[in-house]
Amino acid sequence: MTSIVICSTAFITLGRTQLKALGAPDMPIAVIPHPFGLRTRREVRNIAEKCVDEIARLALGGVDETQAGVKASSSADRAQQIAVPEDFEAFNALCEERRWSDGLPLVPPTPERVKRVLNSTRRSAQDVIANVAPGFGTATAEAIAINAVMAGCRPEYLPVVITAVEAATEQRFNLQGIQATTNPVAPWIIVNGPIARTLGINGGMNCLGQGTRANSTIGRALRLVLQNIGGALPGEMDRATHGQPGKHTFCCAENEAENPWEPLHVERGFAATQSTVTVVGAAGTHNLNSHAKDADDLLKVIADSLRFPASNDYHFGGQPWLVMSPEHAEIMKRAGLTKSDVKRRLWEESKMIASRYASKDYVRAQHTRRPELGQIGPDTLLPISIKAEDIGIIVAGGPGTHSLYVPTFGQTRAVTRAIDDVRSEAH
Repeated sequence: MTSIVICSTAFITLGRTQLKALGAPDMPIAVIPHPFGLRTRREVRNIAEKCVDEIARLALGGVDETQAGVKASSSADRAQQIAVPEDFEAFNALCEERRWSDGLPLVPPTPERVKRVLNSTRRSAQDVIANVAPGFGTATAEAIAINAVMAGCRPEYLPVVITAVEAATEQRFNLQGIQATTNPVAPWIIVNGPIARTLGINGGMNCLGQGTRANSTIGRALRLVLQNIGGALPGEMDRATHGQPGKHTFCCAENEAENPWEPLHVERGFAATQSTVTVVGAAGTHNLNSHAKDADDLLKVIADSLRFPASNDYHFGGQPWLVMSPEHAEIMKRAGLTKSDVKRRLWEESKMIASRYASKDYVRAQHTRRPELGQIGPDTLLPISIKAEDIGIIVAGGPGTHSLYVPTFGQTRAVTRAIDDVRSEAH
């Protein structure tokens, strides 16, 4: 029996590269012209007929013209040492040429720097942490440390980066989809517990902006791992239509000191004294600026802001997130609302009538959400998530009447893992 992959012209590089990574480099690909979402039904029928002919041709041993020079990402047990220019600019030019760069200057990962970073973890250099989709390169502790050095991480940041890699590669996070999608999705790292304070990870003013080395470099290190080990190079396996700035770095702590409720990691089953990393498949941030001082009034405008028909969360019953400012959280607390109360109210008040969808998106939602909601008609009210508990809330940021809505990829679930491999002497 001959196995054949079917993909559109825009995704040939992704398909061929991933087949090599999965050990099937010679599997033939039948190609469909892209885009086909804009075609008429008659045109789609003609395309399908041609595709059937192409599948038959390949099944009978025809030449597959897509098999050309794509190399999958991989990592050996130990990283190979290579001679690079000592000059900083020449080193970065080499990284750009070999596509190891995210577009910003990198720190040369010399053996001495990598060893110093590895000394902050109990993992040995050869320990395999994960296989990173979509190229399924092997992320050893050493390979992660190399990317952490290039990102500018201090040695003590490595356990956070390793834990983020472990969380992002859990199946329910759906890194395969996140890395290869056309959506502008990026892993958002949320750090909780004592380590956030020890490392100075910012959860207060400008926590998702510039100015804090820990936030900037930890988030950047994960991105370099996803690119250099996972093989998600822009334009190849990373097929994002636009991308977003969070694909450079997306990391913060929760502002536990000003959180009137239990912090995120406690809510998710960890002890307050534990340190954790949570990764979220975030599609961006949307500012929610309201001077409302009444909790009902504030919930109304936040819920209305969540409700938009081009949202992946409504398409799939996702896991949307809110970053509540301390001021907005305090308004809720003074009204006697728990975090669960806020989630339930937002879930109810953000339901969207199905007729707001574009016609093709309406048909799509009828398929994606039918198992959950049954038959969907124009007057069906669609919840943003499958259940109220799926709405994620953290308290972060500084003074100001702003909160953030963080929509998600939809087909992803946040993962929280404990950071448990820190060498005591690293602190």
